[in-house]
Amino acid sequence: MPGAARPTIADVARAAGVSRTTVSHALNGIGKVDPRTRERVAKVAAELGYHPSLRAQRLRHGQSRTIGLVSSMPVAVAGGPSRLGFFMEVAAAAAETSLLHGYALVLVPPVESGTPLDSLDIDGAIVVEPDQDDPTTKRLQARGVPIVTLARQPGTDLPHVDLRARLVGRLLLDHLREQGARHIALLVGSSHRNSYVDAIDAYREFADRHGIAPLIVTADESGGEEAGCAAASALLDEHPEVDAICATVDAFAVGVVRALTDRGLRVPADIMVATRYDGLRARTCTPPLTAIDLHLGQAAAGAVELLLANLKQETTPQVITNPKPVLIARRSTMRSPGEQQRDAGDDREQLHQ
Repeated sequence: MPGAARPTIADVARAAGVSRTTVSHALNGIGKVDPRTRERVAKVAAELGYHPSLRAQRLRHGQSRTIGLVSSMPVAVAGGPSRLGFFMEVAAAAAETSLLHGYALVLVPPVESGTPLDSLDIDGAIVVEPDQDDPTTKRLQARGVPIVTLARQPGTDLPHVDLRARLVGRLLLDHLREQGARHIALLVGSSHRNSYVDAIDAYREFADRHGIAPLIVTADESGGEEAGCAAASALLDEHPEVDAICATVDAFAVGVVRALTDRGLRVPADIMVATRYDGLRARTCTPPLTAIDLHLGQAAAGAVELLLANLKQETTPQVITNPKPVLIARRSTMRSPGEQQRDAGDDREQLHQ
């Protein structure tokens, strides 16, 4: 009824005929309590409507029951529909998994100035795609905060979920070639993130396999779409023969499309464009961009499970391999059969020359 006092642990102990310590142990699954007593205490607590105080539990165990999800990407990339979509897709699945385990999730999005990480009361953190020299990861480690990274942090052995970036690169490159591209350029960020490092390795293997000279272009992540546009313009000034651009960052890819449009070039008839993340930016670009389903929901859930296992000091593998990525082909790379036949004819002419 309104105004009724909230039942206390003493009320449960009195009604069950046991001590408050026994009630605490019974409801928290600790200590040596007879199973019949544990069942009786749980029944009495339910009848009285008693719920243990989460705040008291946290104080007693020295835990906040909170984990942080930290973005390490610059604002120009992470703050727009591109990486914000990536980050929020991860966050939705991570929050759900955290709650199932009785933990809250705090989002630490990218900001222009230093994030006050030192003031966050968290038990552990998931850092999304950290650079090799990521300052956020270093600050968390300095505080002794357990970390799991979403994608491997180059140069470290931190626990992580493998997003299979090398396979992602192979899927995109093989698709572009299957669609008729023969002069494919790779556009990656200039930082040292796993998605860039592995994409470059996959591209070099691809170029070697097909006997072509690799053409790798880098752009500053902080420039977002503008950086992608400028990189594409400079690339085409020097290499007008390019007929496909694989941009690992979707913000870059949208900038590439803009650069091509400004030059009067058609996508995909003149130049194909593909990107890595199948997010809002890829789907709403004109034309829509071919991209990859990275299974981010499963990756985020796996990262939470791994972090919580480590917090409980359970013995578990420290690398989780995500499911195989899936290519989502869209109009930015899907040439008409006639155009593909024309490209095949051009290849035959070159072979006979």
